[in-house]
Amino acid sequence: MIARVWQGSTPEEKADAYLDYLQRTGLKEYRATAGNLSAQIWRRVVEGRADFLTVTLWDSYDAIRRFAGDDIDKPVYYPEDGEYLIEFEPAVAHYEVVAQAQDSDRGLEAENHVHSA
Repeated sequence: MIARVWQGSTPEEKADAYLDYLQRTGLKEYRATAGNLSAQIWRRVVEGRADFLTVTLWDSYDAIRRFAGDDIDKPVYYPEDGEYLIEFEPAVAHYEVVAQAQDSDRGLEAENHVHSA
């Protein structure tokens, strides 16, 4: 599994409008691409600036290519991004997911703990 991470920033007063825009564009396209496993948008507001981080999970690099094109390190920008973004990041980062904890893991631990008592 591969994580694709992109970050961008808007002025705080545009944060909600940009989130709506991200949901209509990038988030919608992530989820419509075969091989996308999940997509999250994270936001924090600090000193008048809203920082966005998108974290998507993919089953392969080929799946990322279906979304991003051949140059997977290049961000995908949409026509109205210039109305929101303070600057355009030149690259995204990719990470191989090498460990993961899930909610179901906690249930097993709790169950094992109860049975071993």
